[in-house]
Amino acid sequence: MLARLAAACLFALTVLESGAGSFGAGTGTVVLETDTGEHRFEVEVATSDGERALGLMFRRSLPETGGMLFLYDRPQPAAMWMRNTYIPLDMIFISAGGRVHRIEANTEPFSTEVISSSGEVVGVLELNAGQAEKIGLKRGDRVVYPGLAGAAAPKGMTRP
Repeated sequence: MLARLAAACLFALTVLESGAGSFGAGTGTVVLETDTGEHRFEVEVATSDGERALGLMFRRSLPETGGMLFLYDRPQPAAMWMRNTYIPLDMIFISAGGRVHRIEANTEPFSTEVISSSGEVVGVLELNAGQAEKIGLKRGDRVVYPGLAGAAAPKGMTRP
């Protein structure tokens, strides 16, 4: 665990020193389907261990409909924390079927408290704190993204 944390810190320093503002598998659009309709978020996508370890740490702001999507190769328990994260976030844990498994709303910046998925997930979506409540997101709602295991592409999008 300590070696993994050290590697993440080294990766974070390398990214910051290089001036890179965005990284990962790229960007994309996540659609959250709730009782209030479809809600689109433009996200950065993190697929490697280093990208997931860095996440949104050291960021001072996030566009209102921006976020980060952490994708995993297979369903697994996930654990997150807010160390070195300035922005309060909503964390949406996503099941293999492309459904909201759990929501941790309004996480505390800089906290080292572990936030668990409470089960196996294929992804975690981080949004600005309050977005989940604003759109009425709840457990079981559909999460649509082309790279998400078991989820279909949203209208007008095709899988890569």
